[in-house]
Amino acid sequence: MKLIIQIPCFNEAPTLAIALADLPASVPGIDTVEVLVIDDGSSDETVKVARENGVHHVVGFRANQGLASAFMLGIHSCLERGADIIVNTDADNQYCAADIPKLVQPILDGRADLVIGARPIAEIEHFSPIKKMLQRFGSWVVRRVSQTDVADAPSGFRAISREAAIALNVFNGYTYTLETIIQAGQKGMSVVSVPIRVNGELRPSKLVRSIPNYVKRSILTMFRIFVVYQPLKFFLMVGMVPFSLGTLAGLRFLWFFSQGHGSGHVQSLILAAVLLLVGVQTFLLAILADLVGVNRRLLEELQRHERTRLLRLAQNQIHI
Repeated sequence: MKLIIQIPCFNEAPTLAIALADLPASVPGIDTVEVLVIDDGSSDETVKVARENGVHHVVGFRANQGLASAFMLGIHSCLERGADIIVNTDADNQYCAADIPKLVQPILDGRADLVIGARPIAEIEHFSPIKKMLQRFGSWVVRRVSQTDVADAPSGFRAISREAAIALNVFNGYTYTLETIIQAGQKGMSVVSVPIRVNGELRPSKLVRSIPNYVKRSILTMFRIFVVYQPLKFFLMVGMVPFSLGTLAGLRFLWFFSQGHGSGHVQSLILAAVLLLVGVQTFLLAILADLVGVNRRLLEELQRHERTRLLRLAQNQIHI
């Protein structure tokens, strides 16, 4: 059983050595523990620090691609290197690495495909009240969409089984945290939360540059996730607004028409016709979006089989 701990990095030279020093050399139930650093186009000495501290694997991009792309590169690289379980953590040593055994245990027990480390959000001093509120709200939205009971959806400290890693995709360019949970829930994977500890802040978050920016990006991310993974529900909800208003306008015209005053309220009839037409068109769009979603799921299933085939070929070549 091989565990690979992956760490996405972008200019993390000042803190990477601290994070690497805290990683466990062995984990109960695991035969081999390796570390993989993903260099997301760093311009400092991140790669040098990684190699000097005995990292087993270093992969990366020549230019910065963003956290989501770095995460997925790490997932693919870990799979190619024979990982049975992948743990993702941060280079700023935010998460307590001593909790990695606790994180992987549900996968070893066969109870989970994806395990999310739940931080004690209320107790983290450097989180502002607004950020804590947004964390709770984001987790609530993800729970509703993914139909899981994840306590801390934005947490990047997570363990992923080999089977789950093969099936995951990330379409959002901002972050992977919310989307991967929703995908896992939509695909019927078992998602478990475990309480974990956090360390003191070594540097400000690079993902949260400012509260207004974080709010904007988070809202856009959740909106896009909802449209991608719940297209039928989304467009039906949108279509109900003009359809309902059109129905009310039509009933208003019928009321006046029954009272003999229909000629003075023709504008209500025109408005009703327009709104009802928009509503019906949106309902048709909902059906088309749902069909596109079905096609996406079929393509993802084909992709999963192809990834599995290629990984088996790569492993056979390594053994040879």
